Amino acid sequence: GLLNEIQSTMADDKTAPKKIGILTIGLGGGNGVTLLAGYIANRNKLEWETQKERMSANWYGCITQIPPRGRHGGVGYRGRLPSLSDVSHAALGGWEVRPTPLGKALYEARILDHDLVRQVRDEMDGFTFMPGVFDPSFVGETQHAGATHVVSGEEASTWRRKVERIRTDIRNFKRDNGVDGHTTVIWSASVERPSEAEYDSPERMLHAIDTNENDDISPSIIYAIASALEGCSFVNGGSQNTLSAALSELFEADYRRSNLADDGNWNASTETAYLLGTDFKAGQTKFKTAAVEYVRALGLTPMVVASSNHLGNNDMLNLTSKATVKAKMRVKSNIFGPWDEDQLDHQVRVMYTSYIGDEKRDFVEYTSLGFLGCPHTMVTYTRCMDSILCVPLMIDAAVWCDYFCGKGADGGDAARATAYLFKVPEGGARGVDPGFHHQMGVLEKTLLKLEGGSDSSGALSFKVIRDSVVEGIITQEQANALIAKGSK
Repeated sequence: GLLNEIQSTMADDKTAPKKIGILTIGLGGGNGVTLLAGYIANRNKLEWETQKERMSANWYGCITQIPPRGRHGGVGYRGRLPSLSDVSHAALGGWEVRPTPLGKALYEARILDHDLVRQVRDEMDGFTFMPGVFDPSFVGETQHAGATHVVSGEEASTWRRKVERIRTDIRNFKRDNGVDGHTTVIWSASVERPSEAEYDSPERMLHAIDTNENDDISPSIIYAIASALEGCSFVNGGSQNTLSAALSELFEADYRRSNLADDGNWNASTETAYLLGTDFKAGQTKFKTAAVEYVRALGLTPMVVASSNHLGNNDMLNLTSKATVKAKMRVKSNIFGPWDEDQLDHQVRVMYTSYIGDEKRDFVEYTSLGFLGCPHTMVTYTRCMDSILCVPLMIDAAVWCDYFCGKGADGGDAARATAYLFKVPEGGARGVDPGFHHQMGVLEKTLLKLEGGSDSSGALSFKVIRDSVVEGIITQEQANALIAKGSK
């Protein structure tokens, strides 16, 4: 009966933890070095002095790594979903076009407390990273001089050779690190200008790669194609237009199984992999979608959202180029699109201010119309290190990809369930409701479906009963009684 299934599942959950792979493009940037420092701190259970108190390593902000809190749960999923991977056991790696040792890069970024940086710097300086695929035409001029750690020579001579170099890097990473879980490749490098390459099918896109057609193919597209062919998920954390219908189809395991697995040319993996994006919704934009959702839930009519943000990290320096800022503004200004609030005047300004460094400052004023047209205005002001907001999204994206692969979720379900991570959800999540809390509800419903539960009123899910037994809340006899009652 169902009780035996509960007991069997409980026994299955006691297996050794999987080692997932997280490969970061732009590992030497603010996000990459913060991710690696946080991984080392948590793995080694470090403590350090801050301006206010002594701090212990934690996964705050990573909802896949922290447990529920409070009477009504919420907050995190650790313990609720036993098959979620523990990032402390993950394998980390990546690519970087600048040769700066990662410990030095962390020190120079001035993101984390110095006492923590001091403890992780030596290990990070010894961390090996792979040279990146680089095309100077896709980034701002400020990024050109430092890009000396790049794929070059024969390996960079054609599109196909670039793809094959990245595929080899991925295979070597998984082999050398004993990765037995899913591997996710995350774009965290500088925002690219929009690519003009357009393909109506995976066949046409791969033909362009194979024949080295003189198309406008960006490095992010190269990485994404290589990821799909190796059965790895790809997450577009940047603003550029990497995702497309052709690329989405390439990520479908059935397509690769039917067309590319045994063709003798591409020898593609048939493992499940997901294509997610676009642009991590980390701070200001995430709160915007929650705030306007709140305004709409009150029955008010949003009229103006006027926002500005300024910071001085390398990502913002890259956006001083007109070509790259165009990609950023595309996603920042389009976050409310699916709501069809045509009257809403959404204005966005971004500024590079060197002194501020990674500590983003943002200001937003929301003006709406209330009863009888009377105005309602509220203001938010936020300060936080940009990388502290982004890194938890990178971690959760990789853990969710592994979880969804293990559950056999299709690409559409995975994309919609993770839409909350992105400013403009694309691919399988294109056009979803932009409200943050609505998106979190979709995640919950997807998890319930995959865990074998029910979302109908009055129904008690299998997972709730199982977890209650595991946590000692109820006995097996009580669980049996609940199951019997629910089956009547």
